[in-house]
Amino acid sequence: MNTEMVIRRERPEDFRETENLVREAFWNVYRPGCLEHFVVHELRKSPDFCPELDLLLILGGKAVGQVMFVRNRLQISGGPELPVLTLGPICIHPDLHRRGYGLSLLEHALEKAAETGAAAVFLEGNIGFYGKAGFVAASTLGIHYMDEPAEDPVPYFLAKTLRPELFTPGLDARYRVPSVYLVDERQAEDFDRQFPPKTKLRLPGQLF
Repeated sequence: MNTEMVIRRERPEDFRETENLVREAFWNVYRPGCLEHFVVHELRKSPDFCPELDLLLILGGKAVGQVMFVRNRLQISGGPELPVLTLGPICIHPDLHRRGYGLSLLEHALEKAAETGAAAVFLEGNIGFYGKAGFVAASTLGIHYMDEPAEDPVPYFLAKTLRPELFTPGLDARYRVPSVYLVDERQAEDFDRQFPPKTKLRLPGQLF
């Protein structure tokens, strides 16, 4: 069996396989069912989508991991906007967790992201995993999430600087999630009907 790992750009013929992969990875994780496969479908239509950072991890000829990015702007209080990137979704097939594939894909993607000239990458996630790739709580850089009070840090809002010289002590900045991520749940339900039925479960630890 061919077990060679390859990371390459997604192609149009991969789209449905990628959506199936994302659906499998996120199903019943944050809510009963999931929205992430519809997010992937919608991201590709956005003018801010980064096709050069739309990557698949291929193992044995099959897509088992994916990552996507969207261009964004970071508003500096009393200063200019900075070009930044928002990362996500990113996933590895559930059968292959804890084997290092996710970190390999993430580190490769961040190397490619640095070539775009973006100042930083932002995401929402677990510092226990993303910290291995150099992410920190964005609040420690003076970057605040959406309309949350500056004195109330959001622990899952993470950042990795790609141009550290732009993030000086005393920075006061405000980050906003790109609107393309805020999908309509009814449209997501309609989209999900294109896929084989799966059981939605209410599980402990879900956020929604």
